[in-house]
Amino acid sequence: MSKNSLSIFKDKTLLITGGTGSFGNAVVKELINLELKEIRIYSRDEKKQDDMRKYINNKKLNFILGDIRDSKQIKNALNNVDYVFHAAALKQVPSCEFHPMEAIKTNILGTENLLDACIEEGVKKVICLSTDKAVYPINAMGLSKALMEKVSFAKSKISKDTTIATTRFGNVMASRGSVIPLFCQQIYNSKPITVTNPSMTRFMMYLEEAVDLVLYAFKHAKPGELFVQKSPASSIKNLSLAMADIFNLNKNQINVIGTRNGEKLFEVLVSREEMAYAIDNKKYFKIPAVFENMKYENFINQGNDILSASQEYTSNNTSQLSVNEVKNLLLNLPIINSLRNGSIEDYI
Repeated sequence: MSKNSLSIFKDKTLLITGGTGSFGNAVVKELINLELKEIRIYSRDEKKQDDMRKYINNKKLNFILGDIRDSKQIKNALNNVDYVFHAAALKQVPSCEFHPMEAIKTNILGTENLLDACIEEGVKKVICLSTDKAVYPINAMGLSKALMEKVSFAKSKISKDTTIATTRFGNVMASRGSVIPLFCQQIYNSKPITVTNPSMTRFMMYLEEAVDLVLYAFKHAKPGELFVQKSPASSIKNLSLAMADIFNLNKNQINVIGTRNGEKLFEVLVSREEMAYAIDNKKYFKIPAVFENMKYENFINQGNDILSASQEYTSNNTSQLSVNEVKNLLLNLPIINSLRNGSIEDYI
């Protein structure tokens, strides 16, 4: 996105929850040289805050230690803040599955704390970050993010001065906890890479594209709207074959272990219900906030022919990447090139 299109940030203060994560680091690099007054990083990890402070080393960047579960601290952090990117969440499927109440406290109640404080403190715009696992969810993480989206939508209906909108991502390549860093670590440790189900498909997008999606939503969003980037997908088989090609692995170095608990065969980025109203903006889908359809009758005794005809947008019916296309995507990832040079210490 051009710097001219980001002039709205001039002399403004932006707060990023969970700002020490992959998204926070990427968006700070994108925005730090603009004429922002201040970027506040709100997170609970003091080690990552210290690492980020030393790495970026910019006076515009200020760090606030706190948890979005703490309504008092998040309200303090929002004093004189203009905009918020809400990236704080529990994202690991196994962690949320074994500790579902912790996912509820952070992803749902924490989001409510944040949005209530944003409305009270007069924040102008909030963009919440969600995941494809929130659509037709089958695990605790997805369920909690689905309810996070519902909280965001509900708050957007009652907020007069704070615009609240949401973005939803597919698989962000090489993000923390995703499959590509796992494969890289296994290769680095001279172990076979573990493939679950070769037929599984997953959306593929760069971290920079995730940042662009949030910035696009930030610029264009109206209350309650949801933005999704159209993304190609790869089968896990093609992903593993691309990794094998890059690192000269043989068949004995690829183990098929079967589908793990909480995994789908394919992911859904836009549900059937949402596709009925989705607006195609070339690179993105915009799902408007259809407030007039939020009536009890629509859930009880009134149907809609549009819903009967629509089809969800999934990692199975989007464009599918070949092995070579996946390989070309992978070769643009820093972790892949670092591993090719014999080290991934900066990414573990």
